[in-house]
Amino acid sequence: MSAHPYDHGHTVAGWTGCGIAVVGTSVLGAGVCTVSAPLLVAGAVVDVLALLVTWVLHLVGWGKPSGPRPREEWSWRVRDSGARVGHAKCLGCRLAGRKGGAVVVTAPVPVTASGERAERVERAGADAVGAGG
Repeated sequence: MSAHPYDHGHTVAGWTGCGIAVVGTSVLGAGVCTVSAPLLVAGAVVDVLALLVTWVLHLVGWGKPSGPRPREEWSWRVRDSGARVGHAKCLGCRLAGRKGGAVVVTAPVPVTASGERAERVERAGADAVGAGG
């Protein structure tokens, strides 16, 4: 990679979607210059196709969420391990019906007055939810 200590977020989904969108925008530009409705429609269709292709690639693991990731996942050739459950605060994952973030059980909370032990459960990227007594 580079000498920078952070991930630039380059992904297969990002590069593929960008490449298709450049072609679609070029066709749109040609349509504007030639005042051609068929070229305008074709360019718009290709741009929508770019959006859909990027979304599908993101959902199958070739796109990654924003924010820091482990160094071993920095390469664009590595699939995202969290794609199946969805990414927290990701519109694409929410549109696909994925909740975002795995459930993590953290340190136990002290024993309650009734003698039951309660555990604190947090959802990655979401508010804490109490479970138990």
